[in-house]
Amino acid sequence: MAPSAIDLPAEDGIASADTTILSLRKCLVSEDSPLAARFRALFSLKHLASQSPPTSQTIPAIESIAAAFASPSALLKHELAYCLGQTRNFAAVPHLTQVLENKTEDPMCRHEAAEALGALGHEGSLALLKELRDNTKEQVVVRETCEIAVERIEWEHSTTKAQENLKGSDFASIDPAPPTSMLNRKSTATDVTELEKTLLDDKLSLFIRYRAMFALRDLASPPDLPTAVPAVHALAKGLADKSALFRHEIAFVFGQLSHPASIPALAECLGNQKEESMVRHEAAEALGSLGDEDGVEDVLKRFINDPEQVVRESIIVALDMAEFERAGEKEYATVPVAA
Repeated sequence: MAPSAIDLPAEDGIASADTTILSLRKCLVSEDSPLAARFRALFSLKHLASQSPPTSQTIPAIESIAAAFASPSALLKHELAYCLGQTRNFAAVPHLTQVLENKTEDPMCRHEAAEALGALGHEGSLALLKELRDNTKEQVVVRETCEIAVERIEWEHSTTKAQENLKGSDFASIDPAPPTSMLNRKSTATDVTELEKTLLDDKLSLFIRYRAMFALRDLASPPDLPTAVPAVHALAKGLADKSALFRHEIAFVFGQLSHPASIPALAECLGNQKEESMVRHEAAEALGSLGDEDGVEDVLKRFINDPEQVVRESIIVALDMAEFERAGEKEYATVPVAA
């Protein structure tokens, strides 16, 4: 069991004067801190760890995030891995590798570690990712994620990437797969139909289907685009896919979009007790991003005592996110004031 507090020795690399990092780390690793407070601290550390060019706070922030892998909360550890993958810094690689290689770790956490290595584009991780991808004894969610991560890294370092000349996205995230290239084409209803067909074709590789998923996401933002609602409805059909990993990513995309048209599909997903917890948890957090919409908070509260721990914890975070949305705060984070 993880300790309720952590000492920070001088060799940890955090300057004693950097009270911001120290305060955030203490909150993040403390099992006595409310889960919502730990998530806000995590996203603050992610911001500090992702600065470009790197600063004196970059490595201490990465190390502080990684320190929380001692937590028993699969939900928190899953989010730690995601944040490390968004840092664009290879200093995160050893921590993610350790999680991925740990066969006793929750598959949801191992999957996120593999996805994060893909997001970083770390070629040195290809051997491990391919080994796990091809291991038939591995958890399906881990194998599928490694498959996508391998293709993403290979795409990242290919000539194809430069040739595609992808347009910018409204989203700052490093996605598990780049959106399908729409070069020299205007976004139309026909594009939505074509992308939906690719999205739902389970004979195609997951990487190609993910590319269609993120292209549909981009066609749904901003929300007043003529393609937005049709794209959301197309994405919602993906929640019936046979792959839990795929369904979970659809819910994640809905959280990014925060489009009201996704609420019925997310509520149905969250309420399905037969659905995998990794999918329901993403549906809960996606609803949290829509917390200022009528009825969403009531939907979330119905599952505050759900039998699945990861869902219960996601509801706590989602309700905090809903409060953040209603309050009109700019960043879902906590930046402590230096003493």
